[in-house]
This record gives sequence, C-alpha cells and structure tokens, in this order.
Amino acid sequence: MRTAPLTDPAPSSAASAAHWAVGEITVHRIDETPLPAPTGPWLLPAATADVVAEHDWLQPDFAGTDGVLRLDSHSFALVVDGLRVLVDTGIGNGKTRSNPAWHNLRTDYLARLAAAGFTPGNVDLVVLTHLHTDHVGWNTRQAGGAWVPTFPNARYLTAKTEYDFWAAYDMDEARRGIFRDSVLPVEEAGLLDLIDVPDEGIDVADGLRLVPAPGHTPGHVAVEVSSAGASALITGDCIHHPVQLAHPEIGSCVDTDPVQAEATRRTLLARLAGTGALVLGTHFPLPTAGRVVGEGDAYRLEAVTGHTRPGVA
Repeated sequence: MRTAPLTDPAPSSAASAAHWAVGEITVHRIDETPLPAPTGPWLLPAATADVVAEHDWLQPDFAGTDGVLRLDSHSFALVVDGLRVLVDTGIGNGKTRSNPAWHNLRTDYLARLAAAGFTPGNVDLVVLTHLHTDHVGWNTRQAGGAWVPTFPNARYLTAKTEYDFWAAYDMDEARRGIFRDSVLPVEEAGLLDLIDVPDEGIDVADGLRLVPAPGHTPGHVAVEVSSAGASALITGDCIHHPVQLAHPEIGSCVDTDPVQAEATRRTLLARLAGTGALVLGTHFPLPTAGRVVGEGDAYRLEAVTGHTRPGVA
C-alpha cells in the first residue's frame, strides 16, 4: 500500500462542532485531525499550484496562497429514521500505521462525538464508504490489550463488493494490519453487514441511501441523506477535494481504477449541479459543505458554512 511522505503539520482547520440542516435532519461534522500539508501534492499530484491558482474560489478555505491543498480527516454523524448514524470512522487512536501522520494518534475524537450527542453506546449504525485506513480507524479501540468494536450496539455496513475485493487482494503487511485491528474485530463480533448495492442505490433507512461510486475502490459508496425535500451527498473518497469539481479529471494516486473514478465524479457532479443539494466532503476542510454550480464545462463549489454551536440531534 502506498503511503504519503507526511511530516509537516497542515494548517489547522479549527476544531469545531460544525453542523448543517438537511430538511429536518442535522448532520454533524466530527473532527479528527487536519492532514499535513504534503498530503495534497501526494494524493492529487495533478492539482499543482498553477492549477489551483486558476480558481480563486479555492482560497483561502480549500487551499493556501502557496497553492497547497488543505484536507482533513473527519466523520459525519446524524439521526435518521430514529437511528444514530456515523458515516466513516477516520484514522483512529493508538494504531500502528506506516504513514507517520496517521501513526499512534491521540485525538479527542470520542469527546467531540459525545459533544454532538453520539456516544459509543448509543450509535446504532456505522456506514463505511470503503475500507481504506483513514475511514475505518475508529471502528475499534483498545480494551484489555485487544482491539474491540468502539460501537458495540451498532451494525457496521459496507458494500459486499468492497469487502470481497479486499478479501481476495494480495495485501502487504501494512494493510493486513489495518484489517486485523479495524475490520476483523467488528466481523468477529458479528456486527459487520455486507450490503449488495445495485446501480440505482439502496435505502438502508428512511432518508439514508447508499449510492455506488466506484473507482477509488471497487465497492466505494457515497451516502445520500434526504429529508423534507432537501438532500445532501456525503462523498467518501469519490471526491477528495473541491479542486476536483473544477477538474474532474484529477484523480487520486491511490484510486484502484482511475478511469472509473473520473467517470463516477463526472456522473455525480452532473447530477448534483444546480439542484441545491448539499455536498459534504469527507476530506474537505472547513467550510466542508457546499452546492455544485456549473462553471463552463466543469463546476465549482459554492460554500455553505455550517453552524458552529455544539448541536445535539
């Protein structure tokens, strides 16, 4: 598994309790950590400083004046159909990782989650957009020298296509370690549900829909939230950064199928443009959310700033 040469801290996106209304649903951003400055050039190498400079709307929130992209690691939490739901679980604490920026973290993620009204005991559903390191970390935490499910009363959902791909993959030791500490303990506890996600998507609760978004990984899904005529899309990694709205052809160095990943982005952006639907980027720095607006033959993100008072759904 390729990992970024990350050492320098990224500009802080400010620890906040940002949240947005989607109809009658409140979606909370649960901060984990800003990602170091070298993440952008490594992850999206075609997003050079010259490319970023072409789009003044990217600064100052989404890129620095030096053209370096800003990225974060966070989850989204919401209550839908009476269920407390967490979408993706970040990097996690105390885990041995080959990427030094992700190794042995000590963040107050669970305290931030609790401040939004979600605790390890009351989360009902964990949706995993895919099974990469920085999306499964808080699946588990250490207890008694073992890795145990962080959310013992939750069902953990991911696409069957995603799980089957990794089950058949010739993993290196770093990735095997990720599965040992963050995926297998959930499966062994009987909490992992593998979902067949058809082309049209599938509802997993009233107002919560998994939408296939392959390319970054074969079984990657995005998550649609809908309520009272409003809608939002949680991206996972089908869109890592808003620069990909202006340049959908820019892909990630870790996409398993770059051609499919670009096709997925183009399809999603065309469907979202001009609809007023909120886009919530799993790695977007604050303001994190926005609406897709057509701009020439591509798009831009019209930012929507979330409320920053701690909110309890």
